[in-house]
Amino acid sequence: MRLNGKRVLVTGADGFIGSHLTEHLIHLGAEVRAFVYYNSFNSWGWLDEADPNIRASLDVFSGDIRDPNGVRSAMANCDVVMHLAALIAIPYSYHSPDTYIDTNVKGTLNVVQAARDLGIERVVHTSTSEVYGSARFVPITEEHPLQGQSPYSASKTGADQIAQSFFHSFGTPVATIRPFNTYGPRQSARAVIPTIITQIAAGAGEIKLGATHPTRDFNYVRDTVRGFVAVAEADAAIGEVVNIGSNYEISIGDTAALIAEQMGREVVIVSDDQRLRPAGSEVERLWADNRKAFELTGWAPEYGDRAGFGRGLDETIAWFTEPTNLRRYKAGAYNM
Repeated sequence: MRLNGKRVLVTGADGFIGSHLTEHLIHLGAEVRAFVYYNSFNSWGWLDEADPNIRASLDVFSGDIRDPNGVRSAMANCDVVMHLAALIAIPYSYHSPDTYIDTNVKGTLNVVQAARDLGIERVVHTSTSEVYGSARFVPITEEHPLQGQSPYSASKTGADQIAQSFFHSFGTPVATIRPFNTYGPRQSARAVIPTIITQIAAGAGEIKLGATHPTRDFNYVRDTVRGFVAVAEADAAIGEVVNIGSNYEISIGDTAALIAEQMGREVVIVSDDQRLRPAGSEVERLWADNRKAFELTGWAPEYGDRAGFGRGLDETIAWFTEPTNLRRYKAGAYNM
């Protein structure tokens, strides 16, 4: 399958990854319907900042992924669904776990049920590396056990299983993409890389963080977006779970030091208790094995390894430190 000329629905199109994916699909020649979260401000999230030619090309649908009727209406006459709509903040999942079940599990059920009924050609369901929990072995393959170490990760595990069950039960053409820690322009300050950059850019000499010893596999957003397209276009990915990661592991502390170096600043890292996860909930280590992605789809990261991570950070730093963008962020406040 090629997405050029296909009518593609992107749920969560107003968000960080979703907006980048939406723009990329337009450039590929797809007809894109952007499912954005309904609000009384008529905001399209990050799509409001897109190039006017991109916005003019979009068919925007405002709704709520928890509403089965709205989801079905949005999916009508579409060929492909890229399902990204979700609640993703881990700390907030400790506070309001019920909303994560409604949004992530029920929302995914709404998508795959409608896909089955409407005869959608392909659904790409978005998982997360958080479902693996702390690595029992590295690099982490798709066969790694799933461990619900936060209500968020548990809800995403449930969503993954719902999506897979529709493939096994009804032959619904679902492929599950499992991105590791995506970063880049437009990301929420609830994530660690924007947290570090915005604090430094705002002039802080002391950077407030949670645990700095855990390691992550950071994936630049352009690579993640390319992964979505690769998984959607690969027939071999139907019914499969596919890791999208850089296969490069680095600690949070070393990431902060690298960002400070690239921004030309000396900083001191201070532990902030409110940013710490409960001890049993902290994911200590994430490192992606991305061989399956290459074997099934031909995808490989362009920003992998240490050099690639540095290039991705440079592009991310440049975006966040542009004054208009930096003003959108509350660098001095903890973003749950």
